[in-house]
Amino acid sequence: MARPDKSTAVAELTDKFRSSSAAVLTEYRGLTVAQLKQLRRSLGENAQYAVVKNTLTKIAANEAGITSLDDQFAGPTAVAFITGDPVESAKGLRDFAKENPNLIIKGGVLDGKALSADEIKKLADLESREVLLAKLAGAFKGKQTQTAQLFQALPSKLVRTVDALRAKQAEQGGAE
Repeated sequence: MARPDKSTAVAELTDKFRSSSAAVLTEYRGLTVAQLKQLRRSLGENAQYAVVKNTLTKIAANEAGITSLDDQFAGPTAVAFITGDPVESAKGLRDFAKENPNLIIKGGVLDGKALSADEIKKLADLESREVLLAKLAGAFKGKQTQTAQLFQALPSKLVRTVDALRAKQAEQGGAE
């Protein structure tokens, strides 16, 4: 029979997996407590970095419906549970791993889809959500301006064409 403290830990981890939009598994072997504290700060406010027991976390992930991470629970494992923008937290992990090669990104899950370590690094290379939304709004605004100019050009071109035809008829009529 499972001990109550282990059951509670599994329940808490299951809730974290379910409430997170993304989770990233890392190996933290060789990092000091001060470095882990710095890592937690670099992840931002929308992420929680927790050192976990592999067996309990594997059970919790399976209970949350995430079975794609089963083979990554080996060695000392910590999980970054991300509730906000996953790009921001992925950038924090990537940048910290560049400065501290002891942090190894194993893989993760984003909205129920398994991610490899390379895919998490690609996610970190994306621009933030706000920048992407601003670019999209700028593109829409640009297209609206082009459309307005096109609609303005049609009547003015029609007027110029009609004036040219009148002038031509006037010349032909005056020449006869």
